[in-house]
Amino acid sequence: MKVSYKMIDKELRLFGMLIKPFCRPSLAMFKFVQKQCLKSRGKMIEGLDCQERYIDSENSNEKIRVRIYKPLTSSDKPLPVVLYCHGGGYALTVPELAYPQIKGLIDTRDCIVVAPDYRKSMEAPYPAALDDCYDTLKWIKNNINELGARSDQIMVVGHSAGGGLTAAVTLLARDKKEVNIAFQMPVCPMIDDCMLGDSAIDNNAPMWNSKLNAFGWDLYLKDLKDNNQEIPAYAAPARATDYKNLPPTATYVGDIEPFRDETIAYVENLKAAGVPTKFKLYKGGYHGFDAIVPKAKISQQAIEFIHSEFSYAVDNYFAKQ
Repeated sequence: MKVSYKMIDKELRLFGMLIKPFCRPSLAMFKFVQKQCLKSRGKMIEGLDCQERYIDSENSNEKIRVRIYKPLTSSDKPLPVVLYCHGGGYALTVPELAYPQIKGLIDTRDCIVVAPDYRKSMEAPYPAALDDCYDTLKWIKNNINELGARSDQIMVVGHSAGGGLTAAVTLLARDKKEVNIAFQMPVCPMIDDCMLGDSAIDNNAPMWNSKLNAFGWDLYLKDLKDNNQEIPAYAAPARATDYKNLPPTATYVGDIEPFRDETIAYVENLKAAGVPTKFKLYKGGYHGFDAIVPKAKISQQAIEFIHSEFSYAVDNYFAKQ
């Protein structure tokens, strides 16, 4: 899908055109970007109680660095708890850089957010990131009282590759039956390595295009491809064939980003399986538009949708352990 200038929302065009020349796949560029991202490690989010823990991993000798965010005012009642998986093509960034999304959730409804700094694909391909996120999910359940959280409101949220990890963690939790998830929000998720939908073919939109998408998948699935192994749904959730018994879901996607068609297909599969699902498609939105140009009208609408759906989930969705 070739994206023309006129297809981009008017308020998103300027930044899109400025960033577009830099949206080229390169291992050197990815390493440079990640080096810059690492400078944000340990950065606090103003207005929140920010803590850091190193928790045990069941699949690695390395401990998992986890950021824990809570409202500044203490609650005398347990709060909903969110496993937040940050984006970055499975290869980039740190939880601290998702501060607008994390603070937005807590400002919407008092909750606790636990965000793992999962291993990135440049050093540790699949299943490292999924293992770290799932281990963090189990840690949340096992430390629910210490966190001050509700055991019946464990939720999973993530954007982009973090949306892909959200969908994968939720699939894994359903199948292993170790943690019951009350609600998931895999926002504009990176879930389909096959890239056969029209929106993923020759997409030249700003921020994340088809070439970057293919490059990101090659890094994440490297070990599987090198060993000629089948790609499981836990690596690319669009490959799932069974969507039954997944938790209520909300998501959105821009209509000119590579993830449009795979997100729509994912939503339709959830609905066909009887999963309560809310979805919005934003015309003229390229990938990550709401984070990049947050004051644009389209961005405000997308952010409001997420906050509204999260608020509804807190009031209505529960899953006993």
